[in-house]
Amino acid sequence: MDIKLLKEDDYLDSLRLSEYAFQYNVPEDKIPARLENLKSHKLLGIRNGSSLAAKLHIIPLAVSMNGAVWRMGGIAGVAAYPEYRRSGYVKSLIIAALSQMQEDGQIVSLLAPFDFVFYRKFGWEILSDRKKVIIEKMNLKFLSPQPGIIRRYSKAAHQSEIEDIYQKYCENYTGLLFRDTKWWKEHVYDDNSQMAVYYNTLKEAIGYILYNIKDRKMDIQEMAALNQEAREGLWNFICQHDSMVENVTVTTSVHDPFPYYLNQPKLKTEIMPYFMCRIVNVKECLERFSFNRGSEPIFLHIEDHFALWNNGTYLVGNDEVKEYKAKQGSQCVNPPKRGIRLSINELSTILFGYKRPCELYNMGLIKGSKQDVDQFETMIPQMKSAFYDFF
Repeated sequence: MDIKLLKEDDYLDSLRLSEYAFQYNVPEDKIPARLENLKSHKLLGIRNGSSLAAKLHIIPLAVSMNGAVWRMGGIAGVAAYPEYRRSGYVKSLIIAALSQMQEDGQIVSLLAPFDFVFYRKFGWEILSDRKKVIIEKMNLKFLSPQPGIIRRYSKAAHQSEIEDIYQKYCENYTGLLFRDTKWWKEHVYDDNSQMAVYYNTLKEAIGYILYNIKDRKMDIQEMAALNQEAREGLWNFICQHDSMVENVTVTTSVHDPFPYYLNQPKLKTEIMPYFMCRIVNVKECLERFSFNRGSEPIFLHIEDHFALWNNGTYLVGNDEVKEYKAKQGSQCVNPPKRGIRLSINELSTILFGYKRPCELYNMGLIKGSKQDVDQFETMIPQMKSAFYDFF
């Protein structure tokens, strides 16, 4: 099969495939904007004769990682017509996408899985969990009054201060998407979104909620507060809607302290895995990662079945990474017996902060001596992974 980098002439075919596979229709007047947006993507496709049979999008994005920004390839729009499914087309596109991201310098990749099992086979692993908290009207109880004020904005009145709050909020987490103003306006807001921003007495914006209200329901899609004053001020604003709504739904990171600080924190809460992550370039990720200092170097033996350039042994520590590769093939020649063995899945979830080395060792997912695993555990800083966006 022949995988092609799709061109503008192919974009309408790609859109039609998305409409069929994901069961939606783009109004005719919206099609030009959709096709224009595809110019920022890299589209890989497989044709059967003159027909587009399968395709995949790579969106050039970036994520926040311990105060640094890492280039990321967002995988989206993976689809094939039913008559071409289970023919290896999607597998071939995913493998080609890994090579394309490696070539383009995108050292990690994220995606929203239709099925976690499917993408785990190709090296992606869970990045983050989201929690959805449902609050009935009877539990909209005010906290102590706060000295700041709330201002509301729509997409048309978007403020750079909101972006500043989000950027500071990112410092507490790994994996959150780096957003520019264009992304905010095109992908964060929808046509009915409202943004409530909390300002302290110094007129500093220190927290926001993104929400909409419909059919007597308040849906808070995103909450970012930089301190407890902002958290309580925003909650009191939510409570001011008690005459307008029957319930409130808050979707946020599983690590966000909401609703611990409420008078009634016993609320219906759903926790679900959300996005998945994958390392594309192991060596560069290990070199960029902020390991804790003071530990002895350790050998990591990495197995990656679909990005073969990652296979090998890496000595990590003392502020450097040494890679041991075979002169022929992709396997390490006589790798040291000491160290720990792990797949690209486990390394990805560790470096993004979703799971710790000792957790994975106790589940039998990484191999090695307990001493080496404990040593690796001390090298990994305490991190909290999160992701709010969708693509």
